[in-house]
Amino acid sequence: MANFSFQGYNTDDFFDEMFRTSGEVNDGYQYLKKKFESLDTQDLVTRQLAAEKALLAMGITFNVYSEGLGSERIMPLDIIPRIIEAVEWQYLESGLKQRIKALNMFVHDVYNEQHILNDGVVPRDLLLSSKCFLPPCKGLTPSRGIWCHITGTDLIRDKDGQMMVLEDNLRCPSGVSYMLENRELSKQSFPDILSRTGVRPVSDYPARLLEQLQYLSDRSSPKVVVLTPGIYNSAYFEHSYLAQQMGVELVDARDLVVMDGYVKMRTTKGFEIVDVIYRRLDDTFIDPAIFNPDSMLGIRGLFEVYKKGKVALANAPGTGVADDKVIYAYVPRIIKYYLQEEPIIPNVPTYICREEADQAYVLENISELVVKEANEAGGYGMMIGPKATEEEHADFSRRILSNPRNYIAQPTISLSRVPCMIDGKPEGRHIDLRPYILYGKEINVIPGGLTRVALRKGSLVVNSSQGGGGKDTWVLY
Repeated sequence: MANFSFQGYNTDDFFDEMFRTSGEVNDGYQYLKKKFESLDTQDLVTRQLAAEKALLAMGITFNVYSEGLGSERIMPLDIIPRIIEAVEWQYLESGLKQRIKALNMFVHDVYNEQHILNDGVVPRDLLLSSKCFLPPCKGLTPSRGIWCHITGTDLIRDKDGQMMVLEDNLRCPSGVSYMLENRELSKQSFPDILSRTGVRPVSDYPARLLEQLQYLSDRSSPKVVVLTPGIYNSAYFEHSYLAQQMGVELVDARDLVVMDGYVKMRTTKGFEIVDVIYRRLDDTFIDPAIFNPDSMLGIRGLFEVYKKGKVALANAPGTGVADDKVIYAYVPRIIKYYLQEEPIIPNVPTYICREEADQAYVLENISELVVKEANEAGGYGMMIGPKATEEEHADFSRRILSNPRNYIAQPTISLSRVPCMIDGKPEGRHIDLRPYILYGKEINVIPGGLTRVALRKGSLVVNSSQGGGGKDTWVLY
């Protein structure tokens, strides 16, 4: 069998992470290319299959809700890693820290003094009409003044190589278990390449997360738990995995009760006070007494205990207001308002359909644009104009006209590509990057993140629920 080769790999005029347009290899990939081309193609294919079997054996799966209960899949791992050099990572790190600092200030402000609304920087009616703005959170100051403890910010690179923020995920960002397990599989598949390339570790994420959660309590040995909606949630594996890695209890609503002014956990020895809850269910399900009265997933009375500072919640309820894709369009202004700084990492240019001129442009050019619903995720509620039918264009035009507040539109970005192992050969596939940011004593950006890959040829949709896969992300020293 012949050795694996990148010979004949075609960038197809897209920005490629590994190869320049001249065909030269970017510096960070030099050693990787040399080592991969010294390996037998069948050996690499075998390692790819072994990695995917390992994911399945470990139970690293997610539910696909649209396909009915019990439809579980792995997120396929492509074994050719994505590499980010130290200088670029430094730039991304500083930009992400800036963004999270400003968003945290924004969330606190809109639930308290509302200076940014009073000054007209963000329209008041826009904010108050957001599905994720929670009036019960008004007047709250969470522990340490931190609202967004764990953030997954989606980044893309355009055809010119410019990194841009695609969206912010501040409620219950998922995917970090894939980041951790992809690295473990890289260690098993290519231990020599990994060590010789000088890759920064990500394995301390659970320890960092636990330290950050403990920081939210004044007690010397705080009791931390992970609250899951249960086994049918698409990210249940991740909930159990992180609890196990941190050495804390995984609980659901049946395990917790409000008693004597505290949240307590049922144990074989009686009830034990819980100090910090890392909640992995949406805001409106956490307490049926305050939010959704039909919720069977929350704990009645929890919000009142939280308001009195007797329990900390991560992320804080109410952070979803900054997830709203229409609010996203204002983040550059939010950064300037609170920090008096220009955004380090730009947004993707965004048209706000509630604004008359923007709406007219979107309706006229809908076949060329990506249209998104304000509060959908996972690749749902979205239309990619150039790949959609005329019927879909007409449908989304009607939706925009009937509820303009609920839609934004963006140019169709030619996402950067990177080589992937497709039938034993390297082929380019589009990618994005979700780095994870922890906000505790300071803001920490984990050196890596989850690179998501649109494994379907020509597809721009990287979400796992839409047929995407993942890659290990190597950030170099």
